[in-house]
Amino acid sequence: MVSHELIARHCVCCGCDQLQRSPAVLMPFVALRVFGHEPVEITADWGLRDLRQGTAYTLCNSLQCQECGGLFLDYRFTDEQMGALYHNYRDDLYNTQRTRFEPGYANVIAHYHQRAAYLDEVEEWLAPRLPEAPAILDWGGDSGINSPFREHNRLLHIHDISGVELVAGAERVDLQRIGQTHYDLVSCSQVLEHVSFPRQLVEQMLSAVGKGTLLYLEVPHEVLVREHPGSLELAPLKRHWHEHVNFFTEAAMRRLLEGLGLEVVDILRLPVELEWTSSEVLGVLARRV
Repeated sequence: MVSHELIARHCVCCGCDQLQRSPAVLMPFVALRVFGHEPVEITADWGLRDLRQGTAYTLCNSLQCQECGGLFLDYRFTDEQMGALYHNYRDDLYNTQRTRFEPGYANVIAHYHQRAAYLDEVEEWLAPRLPEAPAILDWGGDSGINSPFREHNRLLHIHDISGVELVAGAERVDLQRIGQTHYDLVSCSQVLEHVSFPRQLVEQMLSAVGKGTLLYLEVPHEVLVREHPGSLELAPLKRHWHEHVNFFTEAAMRRLLEGLGLEVVDILRLPVELEWTSSEVLGVLARRV
């Protein structure tokens, strides 16, 4: 399995090198935070004989794996670049910068500080497989506001780089503490779509996944994927990339997990109604073989 290619030549889910490629643009806010790029207007004053005049944006490629169907941005950001993109995530400066490029973002900021209503249904789906008061590790759980079983657990550990204040009852843990604790459920929700190397991130979680531990991975079931089920021709349809740099199919999630020696227990597809959009989450429950 090839890993840590900064310009992807292999699938980030299954490692296949059969990729459909199509040109796209990196959205200006991401390009600014990651590369320091701003859109620029090429005018006659530039004196460039062979370039057309107009607005220039940061170019990239959309890639789709022809084996598992995973769709992703060719740029795989470094740790430093990821740190720049998510530095002080959703603080006043972040929101101001993003709203400058995306005025509509101002309408959704407040909703990110509230617990997502659909999590009640996720908990209902998970509960029959778990103890009444489960031990939970939320990997990438931020403050814990959206951790599963936040109000009904034996312990709630959060492993996250953000350093934000945690909700009552949650405890921040490092990798050493994780390796010394038995968990009933390890949850990673709305994270894998953001990271450069999702397979490697799940591999890191395996130290917390012991015998009897369930692993719940949740990603957006993106509209483009839902509207073209099973299609391997999505790259030409994906013309721009934002902070979600990976779009997952069910097959891609299965291949990712099976490649790490895990078996899929069940799949959840859950419609989510938000005030500004209709969406859907794809939840995958797995365990060690």
